[in-house]
Amino acid sequence: MKTTEKKDIRALTKDQLREFFVSQGDKAFRGNQVYEWLWSKACYDFEDMTNISKETRAMLEANFVINNIKVDRQQRSNDGTIKNAVKLHDDFVVESVMIPTYNRTTACVSSQVGCSLDCKFCATAKLKRLRNLNPDEIYDQVVAIDKQSRLYNNRPLSNIVYMGMGEPLMNYNNVLKSIEKITSEEGLNMSPKRITVSTSGVPKMIKKLADDEVKFNLAVSLHSARDEVRTQIMPFNAKFDLASLREALEYWYAKTKKRVTYEYIVWKGINDTTEDINALVEFCKAIPCKVNLIEYNPIDDDTFQQANDNAVAQYMNTLEANGITVTLRHSRGKDIDAACGQLANKN
Repeated sequence: MKTTEKKDIRALTKDQLREFFVSQGDKAFRGNQVYEWLWSKACYDFEDMTNISKETRAMLEANFVINNIKVDRQQRSNDGTIKNAVKLHDDFVVESVMIPTYNRTTACVSSQVGCSLDCKFCATAKLKRLRNLNPDEIYDQVVAIDKQSRLYNNRPLSNIVYMGMGEPLMNYNNVLKSIEKITSEEGLNMSPKRITVSTSGVPKMIKKLADDEVKFNLAVSLHSARDEVRTQIMPFNAKFDLASLREALEYWYAKTKKRVTYEYIVWKGINDTTEDINALVEFCKAIPCKVNLIEYNPIDDDTFQQANDNAVAQYMNTLEANGITVTLRHSRGKDIDAACGQLANKN
C-alpha cells in the first residue's frame, strides 16, 4: 500500500481503533493500547509502541500513518520566550510560542494556516488562509511546548491560549476536539480552566460555544467599542458589528456565567480619545468582564503606532473608576517577532 493511501490513525476514535483490531482477528483491547500511545504518551512512531508485538507494529505501519508536527526551527528571546516554526505533514508551516513567567508557562497555539479574517494590525491576517489545522496538529503544539517548558524551565506547561495564527472559531469543530483531547484523562489531563480561546468576534459561533456548554475561558480581540473605528481596523466588523457581538456575549454569560476578557490595544490617533474610552466602558457594562490592555507590537505598518503613556493611563483610570478590572500586559518575545499580532512565518 502506498503511503498516500494510508489512513491518519489519529483521526480514528478509540472505538474505531478497537473495531479495527477485531477486524484483523486481534483483541479489542489492543486498540486501547495504541490509543494510549498516540495520545497520552504522544508517540509518533509505531516502532516505539513497545508493549505491542513486532508483527502488530508492522501491520499498523502498513495501514496507517501518524501525521505529527515537527518543530522545524526554534528562536529564543532574551526574555525566555521561544517561538517555534512548526512544520505540518504537508509542509505548511505555522508558529507556536512558549511564554514563561516567574510562576507559569503558557503555550500560544495556532489553529489555522494563515487566517480567515482581515485585521489590519495583525501580521497573520496578511497571510491567506490555506487550511484549518486538525485536532492532532493543535495537540502536538501543546505537547512540544510542554517538553520545552520541562527542559528550559524545569516545570510542566500550565496554561494554553488559542491566540496564535488563525481565527479559532472559524475552525470550530477541530478546535473543540483538540481541547477535548487536551483535557481528557486519556490525553494531557489539563483543566479547561487553564485554557483560553481568543476570537476576533464571530457572534454565531460564540453562541454555539455557550450552547455546547464549554468549560474553557473566552477572550475577545476587541480593540474598539465604536463601529466606525472597529470596521476601519477590523473590516469584518462590517458584517459582525458590535451590537451583534454584544448580544452574543450576553447570551454567552447567561448560559455559562463566565466572564469574558477583552483584549485591547491602544493606538495613537486611532482609538486614544475620551470618546473611545467611554465607548469601551459602556460596552463593558453588558456583562462581567475584564480588560487586558496590550502593548502594541509593530508589523512594519506605519498606520499603527503605540499610543502614548497618558492615553493608556487614561484608559486604565477610567475603567477602574467604573469598577472594571483592567490589566496592562507587556508583550514578550518582541525581539523574535513572537509577540501578539506578529506571527507571520517571516523565517
